[in-house]
Amino acid sequence: MKQIILTGDRPTGRLHVGHYVGSLKERVRLQNSGKYDEIYIMIADAQALTDNADNPEKVRQNIMQVALDYLACGIDPEKSCIFIQSAIPELTELTFYYMNLVTVSRVQRNPTVKSEIKQRNFEASIPVGFFCYPISQAADITAFHATAVPAGEDQMPMLEQAREIVRKFNDIYGETLTEPDIILPENQACFRLPGTDGKAKMSKSLGNCIYLSDEPDVIKSKIMSMYTDPTHIRKEDPGHTKGNPVFTYLEAFCNPEHFKEFMPDYKNLDELKAHYERGGLGDVTVKKFLNNVMQKELEIIRERRKMWEQRLPDVYDILYQGSMKAKTVAANTLEEVKHSMKIDYFENKNLLSKENER
Repeated sequence: MKQIILTGDRPTGRLHVGHYVGSLKERVRLQNSGKYDEIYIMIADAQALTDNADNPEKVRQNIMQVALDYLACGIDPEKSCIFIQSAIPELTELTFYYMNLVTVSRVQRNPTVKSEIKQRNFEASIPVGFFCYPISQAADITAFHATAVPAGEDQMPMLEQAREIVRKFNDIYGETLTEPDIILPENQACFRLPGTDGKAKMSKSLGNCIYLSDEPDVIKSKIMSMYTDPTHIRKEDPGHTKGNPVFTYLEAFCNPEHFKEFMPDYKNLDELKAHYERGGLGDVTVKKFLNNVMQKELEIIRERRKMWEQRLPDVYDILYQGSMKAKTVAANTLEEVKHSMKIDYFENKNLLSKENER
């Protein structure tokens, strides 16, 4: 069986460091591992419209921004197919067929859906398109027979629902669809990077992000104003590293080489944590170290992005060619699905078969 990856992001804004450590960095590693036959990376504009229907221009403007972030992080269009979701109408048709395999109560129980509805204050005014997000995601994954989906921990309920749809479809109509597995970040700190304000999740809508395209002075300003341990008032006070965003970011980004270069008095993060916890280490010192680490990590991404910004026609061609390739693959899967469901009426005159004469 071919090993295939499908993953993507909603173009509702520039991508941030939460996307990077949670998924983008892993995508680049998997892309370059040689273990996968095909890799599809989707800019999910149709899904973005489910809660931005009144502002399609916002989605439109951010398609190129997300593409630039992909290329800046090291996504290689020679190895990965980058495409735009709405350019593949077959995904919408697959979603429609899968809707018949899922109950309303099952979607309502999906923890990710419940969390997103609460975050957006939809309550009783949930757009149907947004409510059906897990079903649409299942269509995206199965259209490419994806065997693996790199994603954050918060996407596990969505992947489980996709797997349920695959199993139910195959049980009713015969083995047709491929059941996907999730690939989680190996680093636990990358599962869900908190916002700079200490909120549980970094979110574009909450304004607590460090963007991949932020300039050095902006990154420094955001880091130096980050939420830390409220009980660590004085340098001498013992501090808490657990639940402290500054240390969570260090867990996600730093490595021994960073200590050699920027903080040679410590061998590793464990030593730095121990000093902070017993007291005698100030927040400013730790934040300065984090700033050095993140500036080092993001510098090449920022420079590569600026290079691609000078080549926007090439980015456009990458998206167009990727979308055409993805459309061909999704169309083949749709044919397989309709054949299994026996609704390919005009293929080989199936509507005139003996089975229909009875």
